[in-house]
Amino acid sequence: MEIIAKILIAVVALEHLYILWMEMFAWETKGKEVFKAALPAEMFKPTKGLAANQGLYNGFLAAGLIWSFIIEDEKWQTNIALFFLSCVVIAGIYGAISATKKIFFVQALPAILAIVAVLLK
Repeated sequence: MEIIAKILIAVVALEHLYILWMEMFAWETKGKEVFKAALPAEMFKPTKGLAANQGLYNGFLAAGLIWSFIIEDEKWQTNIALFFLSCVVIAGIYGAISATKKIFFVQALPAILAIVAVLLK
């Protein structure tokens, strides 16, 4: 179960690195494709700074999850992973409530699965 937990943590971290890239560096291209149903095309340029700020926060989530891989103390490694995964779940639930339900399945559900795997290892 430990290997599954690490794979799931890595998947969540990679997802948030992708979100960082999209929101910080590709908001007007890839972001426009991903969020075409949520925002009119003319809103991407004026919201570029806001999206970049959101991307930075997603990068912090990814950094925390990556950090959990290099912590040697198993208890701290688990606690740090659980903390950052919980942050992802909360953000995913909030996004599902405030924006679109799809966010729950794309963001929160993988983190929930990772939490379960971490707790079962």
